[in-house]
Amino acid sequence: MMASLMFRWRRFGATTLLMIATAALAGCAAQSTPTNRYTLPEVESPPSPTSSISGNRQLSVSPVEVASYLDQEGIVMQTSDIELNAANQNLWAEELGHQLTRQLRQSLSAELPGVTVVSSAQGGAGAQRLSLSVDQFQGRYDGRAVASGEWQLHDGNRLMMQRHFDVTRPLENDGYPALVRALGAVWKDVARQVAAAVRAAPSAD
Repeated sequence: MMASLMFRWRRFGATTLLMIATAALAGCAAQSTPTNRYTLPEVESPPSPTSSISGNRQLSVSPVEVASYLDQEGIVMQTSDIELNAANQNLWAEELGHQLTRQLRQSLSAELPGVTVVSSAQGGAGAQRLSLSVDQFQGRYDGRAVASGEWQLHDGNRLMMQRHFDVTRPLENDGYPALVRALGAVWKDVARQVAAAVRAAPSAD
C-alpha cells in the first residue's frame, strides 16, 4: 500500500513539473520580442550623365572603416556620456560598413554630376582616392543621431585634404525606425560636406 502511494505521488509530481515547465516555456515564447532588421534609407539615383556634363575626373571611394564597437549587428545607442549599448532585437540587415560605403558613393554621385564616382576596385591610375573612417554612428541619450569621424582625399601618394566631421540631427519620433531615418539623414549631410570639399579641390593631373 505504501509503495503504491509513493508511486502515485512520484507520477503526480513528475506530471506537475512537466506541466509547469510547459507553461513556463509557453510564457517565454509569448513574451519574446520579435527581431527587427533595418537598412539606411535609399539615396535617390543621380541622373544619367551626358557628354555635355560628364568629365574625365574620377573619384575612387575606399570601403568605409567603422569603429570596432559599431562593427556588429545591433544598432548602437549611447545611453550616457560613457555608456554604449547595442540592441538585441533591433539589428542592421547588412554590415554597417557596407551600407555606409554604398550610400556614400551614391550620395557623392548625386552631388558631383561632373565626377565619375567608383569603388576602389574600379578606380583608374589617375583617380583621386577618398578614404573615410567613422568613430560614431549611433543614437544618443539627448534624442539625437550622431556621426563623426575623419576623411582624407589623396591624389596618387599626395594627401590633398584631411577633414574631421561631426554631424548630429534630432529624432523626429521615438523608436528605432526614427533613429535609422535620422542616421540616414546625418550620413547624407556628411556626404554633402565631403562633396563640397571635393568640388573645390583641383582635378587630378
